Amino acid sequence: MGWQWLAVVAAGIAVIAMVIAVAALRRLGERDPATVRPWLRRLLRVREYPPELMAAFTTDRPESERLAFIVNPTKPGVARLREIAHQTCTARRLPEPIWLYTAPGNTGLDLARQAVAAGADVLIAAGGDGTVRPVAAVAIESGLPLGIIPLGTGNLFARNLDVPLGSPTDALRAIIEGTDSAVDIGRLTVTRESGDEREYLFLVMAGVGIDAEMVAGAGDGLKRRLGWLAYFVAAFRHFRAKRMRASVTVEGLEAVEGKMRTVLIANCGRLPGGLVLVPDARIDDGQLDVATLDARAGVAGWAGLVGEVVMQGRSVSTPTLPDAWRAGRIDHARGPSVEVVMESPERVQADGELLGRAVRIRAVVDAGCLTVRSRGTF
Repeated sequence: MGWQWLAVVAAGIAVIAMVIAVAALRRLGERDPATVRPWLRRLLRVREYPPELMAAFTTDRPESERLAFIVNPTKPGVARLREIAHQTCTARRLPEPIWLYTAPGNTGLDLARQAVAAGADVLIAAGGDGTVRPVAAVAIESGLPLGIIPLGTGNLFARNLDVPLGSPTDALRAIIEGTDSAVDIGRLTVTRESGDEREYLFLVMAGVGIDAEMVAGAGDGLKRRLGWLAYFVAAFRHFRAKRMRASVTVEGLEAVEGKMRTVLIANCGRLPGGLVLVPDARIDDGQLDVATLDARAGVAGWAGLVGEVVMQGRSVSTPTLPDAWRAGRIDHARGPSVEVVMESPERVQADGELLGRAVRIRAVVDAGCLTVRSRGTF
């Protein structure tokens, strides 16, 4: 009987060892399916995930974190993004993601609030700057972090946060693996000729003058054909337009009055194509950077203005010339608030959204009020 008893013990040990091995292989397969042979993968019913999702397993984010996607359905790649988002959440054993589509007349403000009420832990705006801004407003009021998956034409805020462009998978990974950082926003009060006032939030830039005319002239069809270059085509149409007369007052500095093409108020300054319109602007410095742009003498003035923009974007200083010699120029100032008073009503824009015509605008910085999640080093 001794040997029979030993056989039973050995069989029991073998069964226990097999259970442990199967459990270990299943766990290994869940973490890296490529390491498990196909026949064993089928035996253990290990689920396979796309290779680009596997890096998400290494993050130390809380497993209970629920992601809410507020998505512009008109942008390309939305169906694939939804598939990746659900696969990622399943692979990481995260709760089912909240998925909400914007629609005409609903740019995301109500949807983002709906996501907060449904228990979202991170608000993710998937679209262009027009989708990001209302979701950011709800992130501010709720205290939740904002993630961005850029699907638009300019994606200016995403560029200034160093969010990966052109790859929704990489942008999603940046949200999952990234850290939370506090950044500034701008609050813009627009005064109409009638005296009516309204406040708007901006993340990148607000402006009055030809930059708003550029936004008005770059229609959806033109942007689909040319991308961000559509704005430059729209600007070319206005290069013979009359310059506006305005008074610009930056807090702590003397007012400046004169004729100019546009006044830009920047929270950050990076543009597509490697251009840096406001080189000193930082998204977390508690300041607004103001740039007044002017161009005289027709094509020569515009050429000089564009040349100065390109040079400052490459950190190349331009020679200092007497004002009378300069057909195109950019002047910079910085402060926590700025007021621009126009002689006549001018178009106003904030982050690429037209706000109508106004006779006065006032912008103030709201320092560190927005939490963004990214892997950027802004």
